[in-house]
Amino acid sequence: MITTFEVFLLGVVTTAFLTTATFFFVYWRRSRDSLFLCFAVAFAMEAFNDASLVGAPHPNNPSRWYFIIRLVSFLIILGGILKKNYGRQ
Repeated sequence: MITTFEVFLLGVVTTAFLTTATFFFVYWRRSRDSLFLCFAVAFAMEAFNDASLVGAPHPNNPSRWYFIIRLVSFLIILGGILKKNYGRQ
C-alpha cells in the first residue's frame, strides 16, 4: 500500500518532470534543435511513467513496463545526442 506521503513525493517528481519537459519544448520551439525535442519527449515520458505508479497495485515493486518505458526515454535522449554530434552538419 502506498502512503499519502509517497503519493505527495510522486506528485512532486512528476511536476518537476513536466516542468522540465515544458522548458525543453519551449527551447525547441525557439531553436528547432531536435536535441531539445528529444529531451522534452523523454522528460514527459518519465513524468507519465512516475504518475502511473500512483495507481499501481505494488508501487514499490513496479512491473517490467515501468523499466521498459524508462529505457526508451533514455534511448531517446541518447539518440538525440548522437544525432546532434554525428548527424548532418
